[in-house]
Amino acid sequence: MKFIVSSTELLSHLQVVNRVISNKNTLPILDNFLFSLKGNELTITASDLETTLVTSMVLDNVTEGGVTAIPAKVLIETLKNTPEQPLTFDINTENQQILIQSEHGKYTIVGQNGEEFPSLPDLDGSVSEISMNSNALLCGIEKTIFATADDELRPVMNGVFVEMSTEDVTFVASDAHKLVRYKRTDLRADDKCSFILPKKPSGLLRNVLPKGEEAVLIKFDSKNVYFTLPNYMMVCRLVEGNYPAYNSVIPANNPNKVVIDRIGFLSALKRVSVYSNQASNLIKLSLSGNNMEVSAQDLDFSISGKESLACQYEGDEMAIGFKSLFLIEILSNLNSDDIVLELSDPTRAGLLLPLEKDNEQEDVLMLLMPMMVNG
Repeated sequence: MKFIVSSTELLSHLQVVNRVISNKNTLPILDNFLFSLKGNELTITASDLETTLVTSMVLDNVTEGGVTAIPAKVLIETLKNTPEQPLTFDINTENQQILIQSEHGKYTIVGQNGEEFPSLPDLDGSVSEISMNSNALLCGIEKTIFATADDELRPVMNGVFVEMSTEDVTFVASDAHKLVRYKRTDLRADDKCSFILPKKPSGLLRNVLPKGEEAVLIKFDSKNVYFTLPNYMMVCRLVEGNYPAYNSVIPANNPNKVVIDRIGFLSALKRVSVYSNQASNLIKLSLSGNNMEVSAQDLDFSISGKESLACQYEGDEMAIGFKSLFLIEILSNLNSDDIVLELSDPTRAGLLLPLEKDNEQEDVLMLLMPMMVNG
């Protein structure tokens, strides 16, 4: 197996797929990149058994094809400190000796038999398929991934729920305290179907998705999903189980509505939350007239802080408590200059929505459960 490749081009591909490799692999072969060379196409695969990332690059100078597994850490560290230049890889696929030659250096690595690398899972049974534009898929993941849970007892909450229909595609994530629903009416499937994408592959996908309008082909069955992009493919095991009926927790009747500048509100929260109790992070919003008072206190340290913000408020005078950490997180993930906070009463969830939309085909709703306020 022999080929010549650009050092920086190879490194850029390796750094993307390297993110999937776990520090605690159960199989030693998974500490390697799988290099497969057929014709002039080099395919590089990395996996942690649950998730597999595959990238491909076309080479100009190939002498002989083959398959081998190359230690990931050694190769990445070598290339990180190598300036742009052609590298010659000469690999003996019988004894797995790998010789890498650069302009001034020669490096010898012992690889492993590439045939031992786990193969990709097959899709079987009922397979669903949908094509999405990469920018819409990227937005769906970016808007929801922060709200996923880390709950060993309820694994279905530890991922992004993607629900498809003939009218739209909806991305949902929740950790039982906050919930995000992101809907796209410009994405449609041939019939109703859904899957739960785990958090780690969601993050990996976010890193490889191009920000343009390229089509991403998604094929999945009840256990695995394939994402095929230009130059990359990701395969991962889905979270098995039924996602909770998220629509039932979204309050429908919210007569109290606040319209407020998002950045001003966010900045005030960051300042005032410094004075909240470190265990609860409780922040209190008091609404009356066209004024919102943001306040927090920590009785243990005898500190408190409050600020008044101008807003447009329609509704009864009320006070409601939220965990400041979650409220800051939600406001940081809304893009609108002004946001709408819809409330029913201090014991029910508050809804946060953008006042204006960047895109008429998207619908963003974020929900936050309240906390008990004393006095």
